[in-house]
Amino acid sequence: MKRPRLIVITGPTGSGKTAIAIDIASRLGCDIISADSRQIYRGIPIGTAAPTPEQLAAVPHHFVGMLDLDTPYSAAQYEADVLSLLPQLWEKSPVQVMCGGSMMYIDAVCDGIDDLPTISDEVRSRVLALYEAEGLEGVRRRLRELDPVSHARVDAPNPRRNIHALEICIEAGVPASSLLTGRKKERPFDIEKYCIDLPRPVLFDRINSRVDAMIEAGLEEEARSVYHLRHLNSLNTVGYKEMFAYFDGLMPRDTAIARMAKNTRVYAKKQITWLKKAADVRSIDHLTRTLRADNIL
Repeated sequence: MKRPRLIVITGPTGSGKTAIAIDIASRLGCDIISADSRQIYRGIPIGTAAPTPEQLAAVPHHFVGMLDLDTPYSAAQYEADVLSLLPQLWEKSPVQVMCGGSMMYIDAVCDGIDDLPTISDEVRSRVLALYEAEGLEGVRRRLRELDPVSHARVDAPNPRRNIHALEICIEAGVPASSLLTGRKKERPFDIEKYCIDLPRPVLFDRINSRVDAMIEAGLEEEARSVYHLRHLNSLNTVGYKEMFAYFDGLMPRDTAIARMAKNTRVYAKKQITWLKKAADVRSIDHLTRTLRADNIL
């Protein structure tokens, strides 16, 4: 019996993943599983470039606008939720499409993820307070006390990775390194990964244009509507951070918008780096040729 198939469409932010996924899913008669760690929250569709109401109506989407902003969520929970949903979707179509640029979410479903705890807001606040009071040195010192292995492994100059390692140690009550197995899990379905690879000048022009379009669509008003929740991790993301800095008087509006575009381009570069390291990711052109060979396109 032929195994069901999961087609993963990924690529850097602003590369046009959603439109391609909708076109392919429409032709296949299947749903779309969103792999975006911010589009999963409701109330922030502009800043997260969530599918439009028209796009959502064209193809059933899952994991879009389903959580309140104050609901903790993790890649491990996403893995469990997607694996629970897929058997239901296979009944509709033996091929399903996953679309998104949150690489940790994609890895969680395709390769499995170690059983790490969801970081509570209380622990996140404690570690952030330590970082603000004692800087990266203080975080590194505490991490060395709780988990010498992670202290030696983690990228020393990277505050985010050191902070997250310390958060895991505190939340789990055991060294973070003891929870990391690195073993790839077997899946009862076939996985095909495809990415959109645009020349950087083209991609960066698309990102700059999208930021302008977000501002035109009302991103500033959307950010003001959630400003009182700015301490939440769900809003610790490009777009809202810059708007909040503007609201706090830390930078002019024009600077905030320019910084938003710059930080989005930086994020896109990180996604591109991840994609280049993934040996099992093929170009979107390969998917197009495959679907044409199957008389789908």
